[in-house]
Amino acid sequence: MELGNGFAFLERQKRISVDSIDYYLDLLFYHRKLNRLVAIDLKLGKFKPEYKAQIELYLRWLEKYEMQESEGKPIGLLLCSEGNTEHIELLLLDEDKIKVAQYLTELPSKEWFIDKLHKALELINNNEEIKNESNE
Repeated sequence: MELGNGFAFLERQKRISVDSIDYYLDLLFYHRKLNRLVAIDLKLGKFKPEYKAQIELYLRWLEKYEMQESEGKPIGLLLCSEGNTEHIELLLLDEDKIKVAQYLTELPSKEWFIDKLHKALELINNNEEIKNESNE
């Protein structure tokens, strides 16, 4: 329920064997409206580039061995306990079927929320300025 409507839980610690090496995907869901598998991998700390390769391996394995003919390709979600935005931008994860988000292990302070809001507004303003300059 916390993920929203349409998610169906399939498996926790999904074993994925590749070349006799076992890997374990933290959570596997199916999304009814998207009609595809959703792989969720939880990580402690900041995003690291090797996480992209790992989730890509999981997605390709799911596509080959678990995906049904009527389904779309699987989607991956990496949840990290700390943000690392520039790494994510440089690896162009938004262009893949992989998304990265930060999760919180405890409720942050009011100041943390204010800082995040200001940074988000600053990013929006910078993006609007860049769009306006390119349209001129």
